[in-house]
Amino acid sequence: MRIILVTGPGGAGRTTVASATALAEAKAGRRVLLVSAEADALLSEGLRILRPDPAADFRREFLDLQARSATALDLFGAAPLEDAELTELPGSREFALLRALRDAAAGDRDLVVVDMPPLLDALAVLALPEQLRRYLRRLLPAERQAARALRPMLAQLAGVPMPAQWLYETTARWEAELAAVQAVVDAPDTTVRLVVEPGPAALDALRTARLGLALHGLALDTVVANRLLPADSPDPWFAALTAQQHQHLDRLRTAYDGAVHALPHLGRDLRGPEDLALLAVDERPAPAPAPEWTVEDRRDEDGILVWHLPLPGAVKDELSLVRRGDELLLTVGPFRRNVPLPPVLRRCTVSGAGLVDGDLRLRFTPDPGLWPKTS
Repeated sequence: MRIILVTGPGGAGRTTVASATALAEAKAGRRVLLVSAEADALLSEGLRILRPDPAADFRREFLDLQARSATALDLFGAAPLEDAELTELPGSREFALLRALRDAAAGDRDLVVVDMPPLLDALAVLALPEQLRRYLRRLLPAERQAARALRPMLAQLAGVPMPAQWLYETTARWEAELAAVQAVVDAPDTTVRLVVEPGPAALDALRTARLGLALHGLALDTVVANRLLPADSPDPWFAALTAQQHQHLDRLRTAYDGAVHALPHLGRDLRGPEDLALLAVDERPAPAPAPEWTVEDRRDEDGILVWHLPLPGAVKDELSLVRRGDELLLTVGPFRRNVPLPPVLRRCTVSGAGLVDGDLRLRFTPDPGLWPKTS
């Protein structure tokens, strides 16, 4: 199953492009599902649409958690909340979208097109499953769950209830759900499509997208330059604006070595599926490979290993590296990720770092005795 995640700066037309992409593929005979909270049903005629429901999703999860913790709540005299008085909290939309993505990937469709939030929010959502799984492992590590058998004795000694079985069961369920979502995000056939307007902010959006995606090992398959004005206008004002747009379009094509597809400005609001057909991306680029983080073995030369991390668009002044145990806390501009070190590097010391054309190269010196020196 192919999954296309469509995002871009706010107002660039990502919902329209997602709907047009899904509709065109459906008309070509493919089984398509569009995941969108904003797509107009009239504009998406003939499509199956899955709409995330943050409010219902939040109420279901909260009431389930409340039911499982009823004993502890009764101990503290807490009054349970009812369905009708619950209002979704900030962050509910992101979790609802992730669950919708997981459910969509479990279906029997040929293609799933996902209308993602604006660019920075979309990158944060895609990073969320890995981040939350890391938090769960730190707060309730698997090795500590062996102490569950001691809870009755510890409760008698301490005189207070110990964490109940439901806590571990809930944690295991959350871990399984997050792992399922992360598997969808990390799948080779999941790619991101960036929608921008050909203007001054387009290159910045492209750099942000490539950098944020590369940091999390995701692939960008196409850049869509939306709302391009016609080039044959006799009006000098429109002609100058069109020339400026084409300059930005040329810069996009120079900066990005993948597919850059231009869509016309219709000069009006969308009226129906016929207009969406005019905005379909008529090419189907093969899923781009995700950036590969590779370790170069150079023991025969000078006894070091070099770890290559492709970070297109990275700037040295925005880069920060901190070694924490078997992880590397990597900060690049607005993005941060705790990157597990490959096993071969965990008994090595970082001895240098350099950034060359968007390729971060980390030099590791092995600890004494890790392997014999070659003669």
